[in-house]
Amino acid sequence: MSNILEVKNLKISFRTNNGTVKAVRNISFNLEKGETLAIVGESGSGKSVTSKAILGILAGNSIVESGEIFYDGMDLLKISEEDMCKIRGDKISMIFQDPLSSLDPIVKIGKQITEAMLLKNKLSRKMGRIEFNDMLKILKENMVEATGNKDDINAEIEEIITTFDKFNIEAITLEHAYNSALTRSEELLGYIADKRFLVSKNQKVDVKAMLAYIASQLKDIRNPFLTSEYDEVITAFIEEIGNVKSSYVAPKFEGASVDTPENVVELLERLDKFLAGVNSGIRPNFFRIGYFKYKKPEAVLDGKDINALNDDALKFLMDNFMVRFLELEKLAVINSFNRSLEGKKKIIPMLQEAKKFFLENDFNKADAIGKIDELSNVLDESIDLLQFNKDSIAYTFKSSINAAVNKYFTSIVHNEKEEKRFARQSARREALISKGKTVDWKVVPKTVYEIDDLRNNIALVIDRLYDKYVVDVNAADLVDFDAMSVALVDFFKDKASQVVYRVTKRTAKERAIKLMEEVGIPEPRIRYNQYPFEFSGGMRQRIVIAIALAANPDILICDEPTTALDVTIQAQILELINKLKKERNLSVIFITHDLGVVANMADKIAVMYAGKIVEQGTSEDVFYDPRHPYTWALLSSMPDLDTNEKLDAIPGTPPNMIYPPVGDAFAARNKYALKIDFEEQPPMFEVSETHSAATWLLHPDAPKVELPKIITQRIEKMKKGGQSNE
Repeated sequence: MSNILEVKNLKISFRTNNGTVKAVRNISFNLEKGETLAIVGESGSGKSVTSKAILGILAGNSIVESGEIFYDGMDLLKISEEDMCKIRGDKISMIFQDPLSSLDPIVKIGKQITEAMLLKNKLSRKMGRIEFNDMLKILKENMVEATGNKDDINAEIEEIITTFDKFNIEAITLEHAYNSALTRSEELLGYIADKRFLVSKNQKVDVKAMLAYIASQLKDIRNPFLTSEYDEVITAFIEEIGNVKSSYVAPKFEGASVDTPENVVELLERLDKFLAGVNSGIRPNFFRIGYFKYKKPEAVLDGKDINALNDDALKFLMDNFMVRFLELEKLAVINSFNRSLEGKKKIIPMLQEAKKFFLENDFNKADAIGKIDELSNVLDESIDLLQFNKDSIAYTFKSSINAAVNKYFTSIVHNEKEEKRFARQSARREALISKGKTVDWKVVPKTVYEIDDLRNNIALVIDRLYDKYVVDVNAADLVDFDAMSVALVDFFKDKASQVVYRVTKRTAKERAIKLMEEVGIPEPRIRYNQYPFEFSGGMRQRIVIAIALAANPDILICDEPTTALDVTIQAQILELINKLKKERNLSVIFITHDLGVVANMADKIAVMYAGKIVEQGTSEDVFYDPRHPYTWALLSSMPDLDTNEKLDAIPGTPPNMIYPPVGDAFAARNKYALKIDFEEQPPMFEVSETHSAATWLLHPDAPKVELPKIITQRIEKMKKGGQSNE
């Protein structure tokens, strides 16, 4: 499996009045597509801080000292907030700990589920138009440059680009009309479902108004690509609705005069089946048909078989336009790529020189800015503007290196001030004590930055771009320009469709109701109009899960989603998350303080303590072969039904992370601690290809320590249980 998320060397601190809290200290992990990674540890270990860094929602006093978080080729720590908005909630969603605090108590549940759908759709349509126009302009410029900027070719390029733009506008117009009719059809399905639900609950419904509304909507769903073959059926339905008399109305309906509503209910059922069939029809390829209609505006498309129309339109497009367009587009793609490649070759030695400059020289700010400007001028040449999947390392290089350099200089000034302040306060305190006075205050510890670390941070920014560009240059001969050209056309098609993909309030409602059904909310049509206080804790958490799933994300982050729930409801929520993960092929990061919670759902486990990952491996590695004393402590304190031994509480409290321990952070609470644990942090020792732990007990010269008895007993029981299950 491939990694969908990579976290590398992440360090995060927080400024406080008492000093700087080192919350996350150089952690790294990968999340693969379709797997569940559990991050386990006590409160304050840095679990939630890590998840918030992934989503870009850290508090204002946070400091991301170093690290990278890669998703879809982008470093989430470096991209703009505008780009992050496209990912947050869409591609990466989060379920928070307390469902009640996650929901607005005075807003109905339905609105809270649909709000993000509607807002994201509005932004998506706007961005689709901008990105289409910007990329078309860049394509034209590269076509002109690639063909030598000759007048005759330029005239052809102008005509081709204009034709491409105009027939895409035609395609957008056709698709917009189709989408509008389809949306009306989906809305009408939802409306009928609402009325049928009310009937099933013996609620009163105004039949006359209901049927009048249905008839008006049926007229509006007519579209040559959607309903042309059903025109006679629609006409028949409208006529049948008009013939329904008040004598057919049942007591369940407003103005009832007879005992049974079979004919009205049966009509609604037939309409429901008909509309479901309409909505499941073959979708036209509007990109192809747009060109056909642009060139032949008089053509009648009503009643055409969609498959045949798609095929005919493709042949017409290829014969009359697309072959030449792809020829010129490929030249443009090669031109943009080669220009970028030359820029990369040019900047690679400059990056090596810049790294040496920042690491080996006592540079001043003016020299540093000059060096950055020198790199930036060449950097622009190295970016391939026709690559629609942006290289976030290149695009964010300027801002990243500027931030690292500014941090370096502000930290030098800060360190000088801190040293003076600390010396001044210390001298004052010592003077008071020497005079025999009682001093009931302490000197605030000095917070200084390691200047060498700050230099290394600048070098890391340079290294990231250097390593990326070296790989790109070495792989230049393997690039498939035909595939790149086709992908660029697909990009234009996607952006054109994005412009006209509209989500209305009623369609959003139907999607919300389906989501509520998916997460196990009973009678969602009633629940849709209720407030959070009308739901139990478990039902509220299901609503929060539905909101997180609304955009069909790739990654779902669950931040202690069962902590506020009782044990029986916890099991239901865990089962639900597991089910949704399998059905939607989600990748899940599950954050918890309880190893028992993730025993049956995690593929991999990372155990965190005091801002560091102290052990990581597969679920089997951690439960059947734990190696770090902190993991032992977590397992020993975990209750179960079979253990007769007294549970071992973890002694002491986590360290104050304003003053991180010099050695192993768990040493003070660890009865197995060695002398070296108090002097030096242990490295990650590899136990197997999938398993590693940061403990000196794994050093070849360390004394052998037996697992706690309570853990060995549990492992034996788990093994026996696994064999019996087999």
